[in-house]
Amino acid sequence: MKNSLLEKFANVFGDATNCEVYFAPGRVNLIGEHTDYNGGHVFPCALTIGTYAVARKREDHTLRFYSMNFENLGVIQSSIDNLTYKKEDDWTNYPKGVIWALQEKGYNVSNGMDILYFGNIPNGSGLSSSASIEVLTGFVLKQIFNFSYDMIENALIGQYAENKFIGVNCGIMDQFAIAMGKNDNAIFLDTADLSYEYAPVNLSDSKIVIMNTCKKRGLGDSKYNERRAECEEALAELQTVVDIKSLGELTEEQFEQYKDAIKSPIRIKRAKHAVYENQRTIKAVKALNAGNLEELGKLMIASHDSLRDDYEVTGIELDTLVAESLKQPGVIGARMTGAGFGGCAVSIVKTDAIDSFKENVGKAYLEKIGYPCEFYVVEIGNGPSLL
Repeated sequence: MKNSLLEKFANVFGDATNCEVYFAPGRVNLIGEHTDYNGGHVFPCALTIGTYAVARKREDHTLRFYSMNFENLGVIQSSIDNLTYKKEDDWTNYPKGVIWALQEKGYNVSNGMDILYFGNIPNGSGLSSSASIEVLTGFVLKQIFNFSYDMIENALIGQYAENKFIGVNCGIMDQFAIAMGKNDNAIFLDTADLSYEYAPVNLSDSKIVIMNTCKKRGLGDSKYNERRAECEEALAELQTVVDIKSLGELTEEQFEQYKDAIKSPIRIKRAKHAVYENQRTIKAVKALNAGNLEELGKLMIASHDSLRDDYEVTGIELDTLVAESLKQPGVIGARMTGAGFGGCAVSIVKTDAIDSFKENVGKAYLEKIGYPCEFYVVEIGNGPSLL
């Protein structure tokens, strides 16, 4: 992989002297969806698939970006002197946003760069290809310019870029999971204060299977920001009767006690999901630590039901994948993962049942939706690295 990337870099940019090759993973969230901007817990893990970059510092201020995933777009050029969001700059707005964010935070990005990217995360799948590029770019700049920030700060820089430069009001989960990934462990993260612990994911005779709806979805133009606004409004209404800073502070019992302060049935549903999903995540980590995969599976299913009925972010494609998964032998649990409205679902499946699982779910999905889905049997990997 390293040699073929260097070869491609030389083809695109003339030669590959003074280059390094870097990697940052994608991520999947096992449970805890739409809780990260509600002050709750999440439980993601980094994957062994992700984004690669070959990068070299230039003598001038020019930025030249190239992606092997969008070769038809060719080299897209910018400058460190004028970093603004431009629709025509397409995917390069993500790395540009990170460089802009570093400048905003007082880091001296003194030179331009030639940088080539290649991702083996399916684009638009909800496995965080954009956050992977952000964290990777932050990691590359840290190495090239000897910046002193740690990996948590790298995650926060990526989130800042996404919020302020791209204009998507995302929480911290994706960038954090990618920056802080650890082999064979998921991250139990409290998004309210960024306290976290690693939890070993021992699936014994089972594996994580990700199912891609193959329905393209863009976070910025989805209902993501709308859901976030609904939760903020519900929180403000709850704060008139209970002293809390976020929905994640409430137990299920407290929510039921105070929910009448929320003046809209829709907002009650949204807030209920945020509260109950946070509690499910806490229970899921306990179940996994106790080796109780069956309980983890039940909580995953309850999570999907809540995302479908209370948060309303699933859609026919994700609902079909999850419903068909749960009919198969050897399936411990399944749920949508990511922002929703397309993207991926995640399931835990007994290893010896995976082949028939893929065949049966794939066939049922094609019949109902009209185009095929994709399956990835994934491993849990580490955070960013220099190859």
